[in-house]
Amino acid sequence: MIERPDFSDRSAFDTRGLDNLKQSAKNNSPEALKSAAQEFEALFMNMMLKSMRQAGTQDGPFDSEQSKLFTSMLDQQLTKNLSKRGLGLADALVRQLSNNAGNQIIDQATNAKPSFGSQRGIDAYLNGLHLEPNKVAEFKPSTSTSSHVRQFENKLSVHAEQASIETGIPAKFLLGQAALESGWGKHEIKTLDGSTSHNVFGIKASKNWKGKTVEAVTTEYVNGVAQQRVEKFRAYDSYAAAFKDYATLITKNPRYQNVVANAGDASSFAQGLQRAGYATDPQYANKLTKIIKHSLSA
Repeated sequence: MIERPDFSDRSAFDTRGLDNLKQSAKNNSPEALKSAAQEFEALFMNMMLKSMRQAGTQDGPFDSEQSKLFTSMLDQQLTKNLSKRGLGLADALVRQLSNNAGNQIIDQATNAKPSFGSQRGIDAYLNGLHLEPNKVAEFKPSTSTSSHVRQFENKLSVHAEQASIETGIPAKFLLGQAALESGWGKHEIKTLDGSTSHNVFGIKASKNWKGKTVEAVTTEYVNGVAQQRVEKFRAYDSYAAAFKDYATLITKNPRYQNVVANAGDASSFAQGLQRAGYATDPQYANKLTKIIKHSLSA
């Protein structure tokens, strides 16, 4: 009979516990799969907490490198304990993973255990699980018009046409940008109850925004280096409202004046958006141009 150890009370810094977790995974232990899922959920919560701390001030008279280190350790242990109650992510992972696939993922994930929540460690851990938190999607354009592309176009074309009338920007360009920002609608920003925010353009909520908002983890590039942050985004009641708000933003905000003026060409439109600072991804213009030229059927 296989012994089923309890990992629920293990410290977040107990590396021997991780070795036991991997060994249990090899023995097809359901508890190991559950613990690995909780490990991922704890890391996800720690990443959110770390981002929120970075957004605040940490330069008080009693702050030092040592205090920041212990704060990081405390946060990691705190999120480890909080993950026992969880956000529901661990339970969803357990339901979706089969025994064989789950064991392989556990082994990869525990090998990629980060040290004190370092960004490199976080990336390795997420890659080990083949999962990413909810964020504006990194999109790889398709080479042919597949069913999900047609579904995306059918769902949003009428709204893109209306926004095209308001902005003078071709509807195909608007659909391409919505596809890039939302991963063809597969990675739309979700609200707390799991419903869509309809924000297919990834528009953030500034201080002047008076409408509904939703928080999500997104990837931003600082000096060319990808960083994951928790940001506040706008939320809409419909896709029509989302496209209308985008049309207002792109035509009324002076920073996008040249974008509208040079929207006759896909490449110029995409490069104009990047120069205006719509996104921080250094490859944003190239990705958007490829989608418009090669992925859309219109």
